Amino acid sequence: MNHKEQLEQIRAAASEALSEIGSLEELDAARVRFLGKKGELTAVLKTMGSLSPEERPAVGQAANQIREQITANIEAKKEELKAKAQDAKLLTETLDVTLPGEPVHIGHKHPLTSVLDEVKEIFLGMGYDIRQGPEVEWDYYNFEALNIPKGHPARDTQDTFYITENMLLRTQTSGCQIRVMEEQKPPIRIIAPGRVYRSDAVDATHSPIFHQIEGMVVDEGVTMGDLVGTLTTFAQKFYGSKTKIRLRPHHFPFTEPSCEVDVSCFKCGGKGCSMCKNEGWIEILGAGMVHPKVLENGGIDPEKYSGFAFGLGLERLTMFKYDLDDMRMLFENDVRFLEQF
Repeated sequence: MNHKEQLEQIRAAASEALSEIGSLEELDAARVRFLGKKGELTAVLKTMGSLSPEERPAVGQAANQIREQITANIEAKKEELKAKAQDAKLLTETLDVTLPGEPVHIGHKHPLTSVLDEVKEIFLGMGYDIRQGPEVEWDYYNFEALNIPKGHPARDTQDTFYITENMLLRTQTSGCQIRVMEEQKPPIRIIAPGRVYRSDAVDATHSPIFHQIEGMVVDEGVTMGDLVGTLTTFAQKFYGSKTKIRLRPHHFPFTEPSCEVDVSCFKCGGKGCSMCKNEGWIEILGAGMVHPKVLENGGIDPEKYSGFAFGLGLERLTMFKYDLDDMRMLFENDVRFLEQF
């Protein structure tokens, strides 16, 4: 069989093979069979050296024509197979746009988050910054720098989770006071919300994990009157414009003088009800003027600057706002409870 007959045989075989191919994998195998380095057409071309100089041009031209024809047929077959695959895919992924859509259940904020955001907005509106501190804290920042040295009775009232002798899970966010004063000189206006930890048994009003919002202002000429004005503004924005506050003397190691702060009952307007235990007032926070020793520990000159601080319990605010009588409901993640907010 001469070269021309071999080439014609290859052309016919390629045409027949392509007509029977049903997948891209089979098509690639056919390409290798006829056009690959070890393919049938290449094998014929390798024997052209045995031809006379007069025969080579004609055979070479015929071989190139057949190569181009097979290549074109392979490309056409490839497009045909791709189109069929796409049609099959569309059939399996048919979407009936007349069917009703599936309902999408959109969540909402947890009540603790909602109340915290509301508190943040109030204090941001008064020019405060929001600062954060570590939950795993040094004893120095949690106690000593706040005028609560080792052996101080106040440590007994805060059952603490110690990690090492000098490291603990913070019992209050007050440590942010010292950290901020070390980094920033007055004027300072901050609130520091976050989780705190105390070794309390779980019941309706106690939890080993809860949230506190610490606030502090330090500047020249800050007085107790500024504290009263700030807390009055907060109470009226949070509980209503007719809300009043009341200060009662108290003691905190990190403030002097110190006070407990009550608000007039927002449920009965101060007349007396079950929420305020018929007293007309509800305790919401502790506050006072920053102790000079605390200012000094933060690198602030107490002879030049003064300040006030306060601490809000986020769970307490939330329970009062939504008239809840059990703190545990805020942590149990019961959807039946959370859907009500």
